[in-house]
Amino acid sequence: MDATTGILDKARLLASDFATRADQHDRDGSFPFENFDKLSEAGLLSLTVARGFCGRGADAREVANVLGIIAEGDPATALVLAMHYIQHFTIARNDRFPLHLAKKLSLESNRGVALVNALRVEPDLGTPARGGLPATTARLTEDGWRISGRKIYSTGAPILKYYVVWAKTDEPQPRVGSFLVPAGREGISIVETWDHHGLRASGSHDVIFEDVAIPFDHKIDVRLPEQWRGPDVLQNSIHSIFVAAIYDGIARAAKGWLVAFLKNRKPANLGASLATLPRVQEIVGDIEVRLAINARLIDSITSDQDGGRLVSSQDAHAVKLTVTNNAVAVVEAALSLSGNHGLSRANPLQRHYRDVLCGRVHTPQDDSVRSAAGRAALQV
Repeated sequence: MDATTGILDKARLLASDFATRADQHDRDGSFPFENFDKLSEAGLLSLTVARGFCGRGADAREVANVLGIIAEGDPATALVLAMHYIQHFTIARNDRFPLHLAKKLSLESNRGVALVNALRVEPDLGTPARGGLPATTARLTEDGWRISGRKIYSTGAPILKYYVVWAKTDEPQPRVGSFLVPAGREGISIVETWDHHGLRASGSHDVIFEDVAIPFDHKIDVRLPEQWRGPDVLQNSIHSIFVAAIYDGIARAAKGWLVAFLKNRKPANLGASLATLPRVQEIVGDIEVRLAINARLIDSITSDQDGGRLVSSQDAHAVKLTVTNNAVAVVEAALSLSGNHGLSRANPLQRHYRDVLCGRVHTPQDDSVRSAAGRAALQV
């Protein structure tokens, strides 16, 4: 058994365990802290930590496979994990990330539950992917930086140990960039605003910073706004690929439940299982086709990434759009076959449907992907 197979086997065991609690966490919107203790014990929190810092340094294909498996058990856990993975994946390949901070984050991730995520979205700004300067401010003082602002949709807020905060400086000519803020500092508060239709256990609450002090050397990468106009291709691509893997995992969980339901459901007037009906077989066949396409797309684009071939943001966004919409179609098809059973709170399919719909609003959103592709084709 090679090392990758061992990692995937660990992920499958954990996903089966996570699935036993996913419904309860969904019902009450509670955060699955215990899942991350188990991920840490299995060594999976350091999956994308650089080998030079005693991590596994996993490639994109292995990470996408792990995320897809974990998402089958509990996609909210997978989403928090993905954000942590993205940070370490890009840190290991970003020469602008300060070495002393990269080492700090990496070694802590090896030792325990020390998750990190980027906090970028704001109430007025919305997603930075659509442009605009943040309202969050980094004020330079004699002792370091002081961070003030409010971030929304801060996935994993209850468990994060570090925030990578997108902010502008208070200089006469403001610069924009990221600052590393340790959680638990004086002036930080979490407002439990996350009461969502799907991915309810992701703890994507608001985080408020009120004049939070951090050292000088916790500035990560700060530049003039015009120097940020070019997208971070690696960050954009990896984010899209890993997010796509999560929604594909949700669809596979839905398919698994559906197949069992169809084989076990034997209406009295039919005298056989629903699985014997040609119409049912055709719809399940369409589900299989969509999942096969998803698998090929994820495998192809991660192989390109791992093979050193530049994956453009446009290609990665197109894969995210296609995989996510296929995933939504899969769960919708499962609902069409299961009827009231699928919508019952006693069964997980209604939860899979609510979770998979989040893919349509997850950055990059479908309209922005299509518009960018159209502008590129038309050269306007």
